[in-house]
Amino acid sequence: MAFVLSLLMALVLVSYSPGRSLGCYLSENHMLGARENLRLLAQMNRLSTHSCLQDRKDFGLPWEMVEGDQLQKDQAISVLHEMLQQCFNLFHTEHSSAAWNTTLLEQLCTGLHQQLDDLDACLGQVMEEKDSALGRMGPILTVKKYFQGIHVYLKKKEYSDCAWEIVRVEMIRALSSSTSLQERLRKIGGDLNSS
Repeated sequence: MAFVLSLLMALVLVSYSPGRSLGCYLSENHMLGARENLRLLAQMNRLSTHSCLQDRKDFGLPWEMVEGDQLQKDQAISVLHEMLQQCFNLFHTEHSSAAWNTTLLEQLCTGLHQQLDDLDACLGQVMEEKDSALGRMGPILTVKKYFQGIHVYLKKKEYSDCAWEIVRVEMIRALSSSTSLQERLRKIGGDLNSS
C-alpha cells in the first residue's frame, strides 16, 4: 500500500523539461500537485475510519520495491505512470462518482490527469532512449495486480461507503509515503541533468 502511494507521489512529481538530457526531473509544480491531491483526498473523508475497521484490508503492495534500489529511473518512471493511471481509473468511475463529493472528486481527477499528461512526454522520451520494456514489465505488473486487488475488494464489498473509505485511506498512505522514491528520482534526475 505504502509502495503504491510512494510510486504515485513520485509519479506526480516527475515532469517534462525540453532542455534536459532525459527531460525528466522532479519539479516543484508536481510536488505542489501531489500535495493538493493529498489535501483533496483528506477532504473527501465522509466517514469515521473507526466505523470501518471491520473492512480493513492489506492490499499487499511490495514496499521494498521502492525502499531499495531495485528500480532504475526508466523503470520508476514507467511504474509511476502506471500508478497514476490506475489511481485516475479508480477514481474516474461511476461507482466512485456515487461515493464522493462530486466537486472534490472532479478536482482530484483533474489533478491526476494533468500529472499524467505531463508524465506522458517524459515517459515517451525514456522509452525512446532506452528500450528496456522487459525490465519495466515486472514492476508494472505488480502495480496492476495491486490495483486489481483494490477493484476486486470494492466489488466484493459492493462499493460500500466503508470500502471506499478504506481505499481512500490506502491512497493517502501511498501518496504520503512516496518521499523515498521522490528523493531517489530527484537525485537521479539531478545527476543526469548535470552531465
